[in-house]
Amino acid sequence: MIETSHLPPPVKSAPTNHAKVLLVDDDPQVRRALRTTLTSAGYVVVEARTGEEALEEVQSGGAVDLVLLDLKMPGIGGLEACRRIRVIFDVPILVISVLRTQGDKVQAFDAGADDYLVKPFGIQELLSRIHALRRRTSGSDTIAVFESAGLKVDFERRRVIVDSEQVHLTPSEFELLRYLMLHEGKPVSHQILLQSLWGPKYTSEIQRLRVTINQLRRKIEKDPDRIRYIHTEHQFGYRFEPVLKKSAKRNVKA
Repeated sequence: MIETSHLPPPVKSAPTNHAKVLLVDDDPQVRRALRTTLTSAGYVVVEARTGEEALEEVQSGGAVDLVLLDLKMPGIGGLEACRRIRVIFDVPILVISVLRTQGDKVQAFDAGADDYLVKPFGIQELLSRIHALRRRTSGSDTIAVFESAGLKVDFERRRVIVDSEQVHLTPSEFELLRYLMLHEGKPVSHQILLQSLWGPKYTSEIQRLRVTINQLRRKIEKDPDRIRYIHTEHQFGYRFEPVLKKSAKRNVKA
């Protein structure tokens, strides 16, 4: 289910990447092709055939840097595996699936996925997606610790505290919050947010952004009817404002 004709030749020199990828797919042919591609690109690959095996790998203490996850698998299935991994492990998750409808993608993002790639796909696109995911979740562009009205964000340690309790954000949710905070008080358009988080090919996927915004709001907002931080700019985008002004009392549903 991938375009194996574009497989790169094996790398003869020593790999320079060393990032560890957990590959979860029940198709041995797909795993073989992806393993060849990823190891040639310098990644260390561990494999799982089912969602259960993926959870065992994650819970065994062998930390991974990224998860490639198929959705159609026996057992608990890809969506449930994604939810469970997300609960216990803060790692970028890239879904690879033959399922291609908007509803399938929304379900995956709602389960905690950070990106979605439809099979069949080109090898270079896969490597580009992996590189982009790792780059935007590496925390290289850190800013000072942010504190305001019950919200504290430590960007260097990637910790978020809401009303004295630590909350867990997915990598995409964290990067979305970071970008909005960097532009505090300024409306940021859907297109700019989509391009910054997922790349120029995704500037029209507003539903993906809405799903991530709603997930983030559920975690950092106490009352969905009285938004404190992330406000909707109607038919434009979103704005981060630490203090909810009286004039901002309006419908802010995504």
